[in-house]
Amino acid sequence: MRIAIAATVLLAAAVPALADSAKETDCRYQAQVAAAVQKARMDGVPERELAESIARTQPTWPERYNNAIPVLGGAVYQLKKHDLRVVDLGEQWMAMCMSQ
Repeated sequence: MRIAIAATVLLAAAVPALADSAKETDCRYQAQVAAAVQKARMDGVPERELAESIARTQPTWPERYNNAIPVLGGAVYQLKKHDLRVVDLGEQWMAMCMSQ
């Protein structure tokens, strides 16, 4: 549920009339952010250090996508690690984003 709320917030910030290739690029960046947040959570990074930890990995997405890290982090850190082990948030995010 929290991930769905975070997804809605992030997608609402996207330009609604994106061309297909632009939409795919945007969704790919969003999915990379979701995957990075999941990886940090699984690696035991404290939520308060999440943004800094991800920044140290030198992500390739545009800087504006960093704004989603605290929103996604809040949702992802509420989930149990056990539940995160069985999903690929990046893949799920990409599919959800492209279906919008």
